[in-house]
Amino acid sequence: MVRNMLLVALGGAIGSVLRYLTAIFVNRYFQSVFPWATLVTNVIGCFIIGLFLGQLQKNGLVDSGYKWFLVTGFCGGYTTFSTFGHENIALMQTGNGALAFVYIAASVIVGLAAVWLGLFISQ
Repeated sequence: MVRNMLLVALGGAIGSVLRYLTAIFVNRYFQSVFPWATLVTNVIGCFIIGLFLGQLQKNGLVDSGYKWFLVTGFCGGYTTFSTFGHENIALMQTGNGALAFVYIAASVIVGLAAVWLGLFISQ
């Protein structure tokens, strides 16, 4: 368990720093009100989690330390949106499209409401 926690921490540290660098790079070239850096980060994160999980599954390493480091750690540090994307694809692939829709809608609606509530309470 401690080994896996260290793998998650190391991957998360690397992912977080890469997220920061991605934001700096994107904001240098796309300066607007639209949150381009977040969008680019989330799309890249979704692509990366797909690559990582595909390779881990292909090589029988889904339950290995690689998953803790690459998926939970790195992708989690880079963006949790990648996990959200993967979980919804998994729901759809297992015939749970309606549940995926509920998850997507609830995540967006409740997430926005939670941000609003946090801002409201903090005032």
